[in-house]
Amino acid sequence: MSPESVPAPALPVVWRPKKGRVVAYGFAGVVVLGALVMAFVLPEPFGLADRIAMVALGGMIAWLLHLLGRCRVEADERGVTVVNPLRVHRYEWPEVLGVTLVDSEPWAKIDFADGATVGAMGLQGSEKDRTVRQVRELLALIRERGETDERR
Repeated sequence: MSPESVPAPALPVVWRPKKGRVVAYGFAGVVVLGALVMAFVLPEPFGLADRIAMVALGGMIAWLLHLLGRCRVEADERGVTVVNPLRVHRYEWPEVLGVTLVDSEPWAKIDFADGATVGAMGLQGSEKDRTVRQVRELLALIRERGETDERR
């Protein structure tokens, strides 16, 4: 299937990794459950403050894993939103030039009219065929809605 033969999906659309979310939230659940169990089974020299600290540490680790699990790329009528662990980037369609997925890279990169390139962690290279399809769908939307050289 050539990139040109992939139709643009209906908007709004959200692309997110499947495996990354399962791993991140799975480990978060295990860490929180482990912290709760440890808080209950800590021997007597440890007090209430230690038990609370154990649960708080588990909660902080789960929050960090949530930041990894929330990664996604959203497209709507107005533009593209790239949600990475620490930042959310919002771009209007005319600003988006293209998206690339290189075999050796961990995730796709989106190029913008101002010369910026943003890594889109929601398009994970490790999910091979699924991500290739998602990148082609995003490219179809960029061709349809963005200001490419063909439209100028």
